[in-house]
Amino acid sequence: MRWSVFRRKAITNVMTMPTENILQSPPVTRPTPPRLPIRPWLLACMLAGGNAMADGGKLIVELQNVRDSAGNIRASLYREPDSFRKEDKALKVVSLPAKPGTLTLSFDGLAPGRYAVMVYHDANDDQKLNLRLGMFPTEGYGLSNNPKVMGPPRFDDSAIEVKAPESRIAIRLSY
Repeated sequence: MRWSVFRRKAITNVMTMPTENILQSPPVTRPTPPRLPIRPWLLACMLAGGNAMADGGKLIVELQNVRDSAGNIRASLYREPDSFRKEDKALKVVSLPAKPGTLTLSFDGLAPGRYAVMVYHDANDDQKLNLRLGMFPTEGYGLSNNPKVMGPPRFDDSAIEVKAPESRIAIRLSY
């Protein structure tokens, strides 16, 4: 049967239906499906998401050669070469009070991959690495892999592999 013939028959049947039966018929009710308890599902999803973050890798950084206890030690973690050395674009930043000798800090919840770390001794607590003539650090600083740098350090020279569950590196501060 073609669509146009079927359509004509349906329209004709509707037009010839008695209207008094429509007004007197009881309303059609459909059974409602049972409500599923949503709160336990939400709780399960939130706990599963929290465990996924807790299962990430951990990078433990040992900072060597901290000169004195003035100010703070600031460590920045980078994942992309474009953001390297720009603390405001760092993946994570950790700050802790300076103490002479060796300090340990950690970055938690990291996905396995390539990262670079830049650390500096913010002796005057201004939250930036101070430079002389715009290019020579006047505060102690260090990079992952402890590369010898001439000019601005590069991400590739400082890049390390972080693997789950834990990776360790040592950074020596230079003053």
